[in-house]
Amino acid sequence: MKHLELHIIQSVPVACLNRDDLNSPKTAVFGGVQRARVSSQSWKRAIREMAKDITPEQFKGERTRLMYEPLFKAIVAAGIAPLEADEGARKIVDELVKLDAKSKDKVKSTTLYFMSPLELETLAKAYAETKEAKKALKAVDAKSLKDAADISIFGRMVANDHSLTVEAASMFSHAISTHKVDNEIDFFSAVDDLQPKEESGAGMTSTLEFNSATYYRFAALNLDMLADTDHLGCLSREERQNVVRTFVEATIKAIPGARKNTMNGNTLPVHVLSVVREKGHPIQLVNAFETPIRSSQGYTAKSVELLKSEYAKLKIAWGIEAVFEKAIPDVGLNTLIDGVVEHVI
Repeated sequence: MKHLELHIIQSVPVACLNRDDLNSPKTAVFGGVQRARVSSQSWKRAIREMAKDITPEQFKGERTRLMYEPLFKAIVAAGIAPLEADEGARKIVDELVKLDAKSKDKVKSTTLYFMSPLELETLAKAYAETKEAKKALKAVDAKSLKDAADISIFGRMVANDHSLTVEAASMFSHAISTHKVDNEIDFFSAVDDLQPKEESGAGMTSTLEFNSATYYRFAALNLDMLADTDHLGCLSREERQNVVRTFVEATIKAIPGARKNTMNGNTLPVHVLSVVREKGHPIQLVNAFETPIRSSQGYTAKSVELLKSEYAKLKIAWGIEAVFEKAIPDVGLNTLIDGVVEHVI
C-alpha cells in the first residue's frame, strides 16, 4: 500500500481543545500516566473545515441531518412539481438514513449523512427520470462525489445501503501529550457593569478546566486507495495532487476551535516528519513517548529528539524503507508539500 505518513509535534498553551461530557479536557492513560488527549474526530473536523477554505471547489462535502431541503430544491430544479418533489425527497432520505418521525420543526433524518452538491444533483436528475427512490439511489457512484474529496478522504458509512459506504482513505490517531498532564481549574469572575458602585461583589463567578501540552499527532493517507475507482479515480492525477496538497496543508495547520475566544490554542507545529512509503502499512511513532518526558525546561525539544530516535530505530530494526522523507523545519511547508505530491498516483 503506497501511503503518506505525517508525524507532528505541536505545543499548545493554556487551552481546552476537546471536551468530554463534563466539559473537562479529554485525557487518556498511556505509559502508566495521564496524558492530555484530543480525539481524532475533533481534529479531523478542524482539518475538513480548513480544507474547505483552501480548496472549496474540491472539498464540498457537508455532513447533515437536514438533507431533505437541498434535495427537495434539487428535484424541483430538475423539473418536478413541488408536491411530487416533496414526496420524492422524503422517500430518498428515508431510504438512505431514515426520516426522524419525532422532528417537529424541520424534516430531518435520524442520523447524519455526508453528502455533496453533485451527489444531490445526480439523485435529483435520476429521480426526475425514474420517479423511484431506490432507482435514483443506484445512480450514485464515485463520479457523483468528485466535488467532495473530503468524503473520499474521511469516509462515510451508510448502514441502510452499503453500496454508498465509502471507506476512508485517511487514518488518524488521537493526539496525546508526550508527557504527564493534570487538568487545572481556572476560577473567574465577571463584573456587572450596571451594578451600583456602593455594592461590592462580582456579577457572576464560575470555573473552567484547562491544560497545556506538547502533543504527538499522527495522520496517514492511503494513496493507492485515493486513486481507485471507488474514490477519486475519476479525477486526473493533477486534480488528485491538488487534493493531497490541500489535505497535507490543512492537517498540518488546522487546530480545533473550542474556546477559541477565551483560550485560543492556535499554534503551528514545531516539527513535521513527512514520509511516503511504497508498501506496508502506516506506522505510528507514539511509542517514542511511552515513557513520559519529565522536564522543567519545556517539552518540545526533547519530543522532537525522541521522535527522530524512534524513527531511526524502527528503520534499522524492521527494514522500513521510504521513497520520500522530509521534515519541517529542515524545509519549508511548500517545499515539503511539493515533494509529497510528486508521489501521488
